[in-house]
Amino acid sequence: MLAIPGLGPVVAAGWLVSTLVGAGAGAAVGGIAGALVDAGVDENDAHAYAEGIRRGGALVTVRASEADVDRIVDILDDEGTVDFDERENTWRSEGWTGASTTTGSSTGAGLTGRASTTSDRADEVIPVAEEELHVGKREVNRGRVRLHSRVVERPVQEQVTLREERVAVERRPVSGTTQAGTLAGDPFQERTIEVEERAEEAVVSKEARVVEEVVVRKEAEQRTETISDTVRKTEVDVEDERGNTVSRTGTTGNPSDRDR
Repeated sequence: MLAIPGLGPVVAAGWLVSTLVGAGAGAAVGGIAGALVDAGVDENDAHAYAEGIRRGGALVTVRASEADVDRIVDILDDEGTVDFDERENTWRSEGWTGASTTTGSSTGAGLTGRASTTSDRADEVIPVAEEELHVGKREVNRGRVRLHSRVVERPVQEQVTLREERVAVERRPVSGTTQAGTLAGDPFQERTIEVEERAEEAVVSKEARVVEEVVVRKEAEQRTETISDTVRKTEVDVEDERGNTVSRTGTTGNPSDRDR
C-alpha cells in the first residue's frame, strides 16, 4: 500500500514498487510517471498511464524477454484491456494536456509532479541466444503378458479286478449205511459253524505330480541410441563502415564458430 497525495491508497506489487518507494512518501502522479520513464516507457505514454491510475484505472507492467513479448501482449489483450488511445483522446477533449499537466509544480488536484526529462540515447538491442540439446529418458508401456491358471477336469477310466466271496448252504442226503458219527462225530452234539463272506471293492486315491512349469521372467538389455537434432544460435554481423571492418559475435560454441 502506497499513500500518494491526490490519489489516496494505491496497491502496488512487483518489480516497479522499489522505484515508487524510492520516490518518497510524497510521490504523486509524477512519481509514477517517472518510475515508468526510468523503466523505459515513453514519457508521454508514462504520463498517460499515470493519469489513468489517477482516474481509478489499474496498470499491469511486465518485465520479460523480447521472445515473450508477443505472447504476453496476446494474454493481456484477452483480459479486457481498454483502448488507451481512445481513452487518452477523451481525456484531451476534457482539457487534459498530457505530460504538461503533471510536470512542474503541483496541479489543481494537489499532485506533486516530476520534471519531464528527455534523452538522446535510444538503445536497440538484439538478443544473442543459443539452444542447448538435452536428451533424457522416460519409460513407456509396450504391452503386458498376463498368466492366469485355472483347474479343469477330464474324465478318466481305469480297470481293476475285484474278488468276491459267497457262502452257499445246501442240504444233501446221506446214505443209510453210513454210521452215525463216522463223518462228523457225535451227531447229537451241538455245534456252530460260522463262515464269513469277503469281497474286494475299488479304492480311489489321487496323487498330484508336476509335469511342467510355466516361467515368466523379464529380461533387460541396454542399447545406445544416437539422437540427431538441430540447435539454433544467434550470430550478429557488425559492419562498421567507418573502419571498413566486419566482425561477427555469437554465443558460446566451438572456437571456430566465435569471433570470426
